Amino acid sequence: MNNSTRQKFIDGKFLKQYNSAPDFGSKAEMSSSESNDSSPPPELKNPFTVTSEELMERKSLVLWRRPIATLKYGALEAAQWLLSFAMKLVNRWLLGSLLFFSILYFLPGPHESVVRYCEKNMAFTIYWLGLGVLSSVGFGSGLHTFLLYLGPHIASVTMAAYECQTLDFPMPPYPEKKICPSGTYTRMLPSVWSILSKVRPESFLWGLGTALGELPPYFMARSARLSGQELEDEEEVGVTERPTFVDNAKVFMERVVRRIGFMGILLCASVPNPLFDLAGITCGHFLVPFWKFFGATIIGKAFVKATFQQLFVIVAFSEDLVNKLVAGLGGLPWIGKPIQGIIKDVLKSTKKQMHSPSKSDVVLSFSIVVRAFELCAFLMVAAFVVSLINSLAQINLKRRQDKEREMKYMELLLSADDKEKEFSV
Repeated sequence: MNNSTRQKFIDGKFLKQYNSAPDFGSKAEMSSSESNDSSPPPELKNPFTVTSEELMERKSLVLWRRPIATLKYGALEAAQWLLSFAMKLVNRWLLGSLLFFSILYFLPGPHESVVRYCEKNMAFTIYWLGLGVLSSVGFGSGLHTFLLYLGPHIASVTMAAYECQTLDFPMPPYPEKKICPSGTYTRMLPSVWSILSKVRPESFLWGLGTALGELPPYFMARSARLSGQELEDEEEVGVTERPTFVDNAKVFMERVVRRIGFMGILLCASVPNPLFDLAGITCGHFLVPFWKFFGATIIGKAFVKATFQQLFVIVAFSEDLVNKLVAGLGGLPWIGKPIQGIIKDVLKSTKKQMHSPSKSDVVLSFSIVVRAFELCAFLMVAAFVVSLINSLAQINLKRRQDKEREMKYMELLLSADDKEKEFSV
């Protein structure tokens, strides 16, 4: 019995009780004001309505306000998710397949070269797909893997292409390291489109991963609509504050998705949009077909947006533009010369490393920049982990609140039935 069915059952029982109260003389006259009221008490009208107190308690469950409670509920929710995932893995066909491929992987034989080739490409695919999923999962608070991984990868390929005047980097160490080929080779200044083709597989897999990361909001909203529940955004009660810019942007996005349909989803997915989770929620709530939503999301994120992001990074790190940028920084007062010197050292050391990767002293000249980048990466990862813990804790608290509210009203229903039986006797 889902929530909507239970709600109708409970409301019907209360209406029946309060509409058919028997007459017991003076006692009934003394409570005539209560018996004439044909509706149940206010607290019994909608057992599944979220109160403002519950919403405030849920929103206050963050690490910087309630660290112990947040860690507790977050750990419980994470453990529950891991347990449910492990239970789904307990399938004889899945376990049999895993056992077969494990034996095939470790067993030596003529198939070993094929296994190693598949292993290399599978690791490459899973790596970039996983980074894409991490970038979009988490309702707008995902890990920004484009700034941390894909963007620097494209930038290093672009700089190496202009320095080496080729895109035929030795494999390995490419793509982990970009170094010029040893010996003589044909030198030709690469074009923007050739560099774009070089990094297209990584960008496509990353964009596909971002599209996959948008599926949880869609399925959550769809299942909530089919089960008769309300969306999380529709549960906010008593909100009288003036709408902010973000609120107006949410309303605008929902209208675009609802009115334009496929092209609206494609338009929202084709631009860097931290509010695109709302498009998934809207499509799931209004039961938009899965392939209509997912197809538009893949085209927008894996092809359109990823291509524009690649072009931006490639053009930004082209040799001519970088030289003009460095020359322009020298004209800034006070800080221009120091920043110009640091960037020149970074570019010089990077170019040396492409020709002589075995030398370790080239890294020391820009250690400050490396440490700054590592600090930024650490802060972004920490923010992602904090937002993930907060989300897990709030989800667990919401489930507990729903269960407590349901149990409370079921107890009230049973007590009302007992009173009805006493009156009938």
